[in-house]
Amino acid sequence: MRLFIAIHFSAEIKAAVAKIRDSIKDAAFRGNFTSDDNLHLTLVFLGQCDVRQTDAIKSVMDDTLLSECTLTLEKVGYFKRDNGNTWWVGLKANKLLVDLQADLTARLSHKGFMLESRKYTPHVTIGREVKIRAGFVQPTVQPISFNVTKIELMNSERINGKLTYRKVYAKNASINGGKV
Repeated sequence: MRLFIAIHFSAEIKAAVAKIRDSIKDAAFRGNFTSDDNLHLTLVFLGQCDVRQTDAIKSVMDDTLLSECTLTLEKVGYFKRDNGNTWWVGLKANKLLVDLQADLTARLSHKGFMLESRKYTPHVTIGREVKIRAGFVQPTVQPISFNVTKIELMNSERINGKLTYRKVYAKNASINGGKV
């Protein structure tokens, strides 16, 4: 299985992000854009994992302190790539989110997982290999806040040619007012 740990959004948040995505898509002459169902915030990408590794990931998730918190999407940007840029919606700085991601990464690394070493940049990918038409004005984002009540272990697979994410496991947050 090709696994990652993520935060998923309500239909309302997905619709708001999809509106931003569609404004980029309308200005593009090329790109692969994320479907509404696949919009999420990745915490840790794990890659190909077997059953034993999947059980270890679930154990790490169970042992990780997860407090309910509020995150805010607030900006649009892109990572420059030679074959077309990767566009994203970024989040307001949030210590609880960064600490959660760092804790998961440390625990998984301790269990032997080989993870990316680059600095975590929380974002929602909305398009890959995107080439924009000349004269495009990057959209501004009205802040969009949402509550995080769980994290999910997801399997990424192609079903009938369509990239599909399926929940494998979930960890619910404790409710302690961890709003930032």
